[in-house]
Amino acid sequence: MWNPINALLGLFSLDIGIDLGTANTLVSVRGKGIVINEPSWVAINKKTRQPLAIGAEAKEMVGRTPAHIVAIRPLRDGVISEFEITEAMLRYFITKAHEHLLIPIPRPRVVVGIPSGVTEVEKMAVYDAALSAGAREAYLIEEPMAAAIGAGLPITEARGSMVIDIGGGTTEVAVFALGGIVVSRSIRVAGDEMDEEIMQYARQKYNLLIGERMAERVKIAIGSAHPLPEEKTMVLRGRNLVTGLPDAVEVSSIEIREALSNSVNTIVETVRSTLDETPPELIADLMETGIAMAGGGSQLHGLVQRISEETKIRAWLAEDPMTCVARGANKVLEDLDSLRQVLVGTDRRSHSGAMAPSPYARYSGYPTGL
Repeated sequence: MWNPINALLGLFSLDIGIDLGTANTLVSVRGKGIVINEPSWVAINKKTRQPLAIGAEAKEMVGRTPAHIVAIRPLRDGVISEFEITEAMLRYFITKAHEHLLIPIPRPRVVVGIPSGVTEVEKMAVYDAALSAGAREAYLIEEPMAAAIGAGLPITEARGSMVIDIGGGTTEVAVFALGGIVVSRSIRVAGDEMDEEIMQYARQKYNLLIGERMAERVKIAIGSAHPLPEEKTMVLRGRNLVTGLPDAVEVSSIEIREALSNSVNTIVETVRSTLDETPPELIADLMETGIAMAGGGSQLHGLVQRISEETKIRAWLAEDPMTCVARGANKVLEDLDSLRQVLVGTDRRSHSGAMAPSPYARYSGYPTGL
């Protein structure tokens, strides 16, 4: 039903699409595009549980903090593990998206991407966090659906389309037709698992203890899922577990590919099992349209080629794959009436009204009565 008050608020609020990722949070504002792309890290004081830094500033503190400060990621495997800290992070990003405005405006409508395999409890945690962080209305959308919309796939048409969204905590594989998901898989093997495998490889083969950031840099620089035209090398720096002293080891892209083989094989097998359950008419469509790949993890060298070879279907990398989910959420906001069907239902309806007091109130930038 048309509500004149909501319609009036909609004219002045900046509606926001959020890709609440395990590794990075992206914020897209309706009519402006991506305005924030920062790591999902929060540095907190362990004694008071107060956030000291959020985003890129917090990530810089990882492994470099004194005993009373800890830098954490409040999301694990794509779901909230620290509710209040996630709320503070969302509040910070929503406020930051509005900080350039000279006049106070109504609180925004927010669409948040969630993994397709989450439970009702996990859905409600994201929904409640978005409302507590300052949203006037909160909507949820499954990440593969948002990624498909962001990649420009014809999800509302009768012909089938497919997306593989590889993030930090989860890999989402889904086949779409007529505005819905026909077959989907969600596994908690993605970029974080790849980093962990590189760390384990360095420890087991070279007795070298390296950090998450070092592992991530190696993965991005020389990690691969398929033999490279020209193999590369890179220096791993860390602490030698035998001597306890700093050490450096040169590793090749062949070694890192071996280290990543378990994660890559798991993702490939998930794609194959999804195709195995896909109706034959849609398989025929996919052979024409191909498989779209989105998310930061899809940029692993040679992964597109590996998927193409394993599935016998052409795989292609979406334009700016890291921002697909946020851009898709933004497109839903731009055409909410016709795309409302793609949103995930919750047991409670979104509402407006005063927000409850929060220990993280210093990150709030909104009047509570709008």
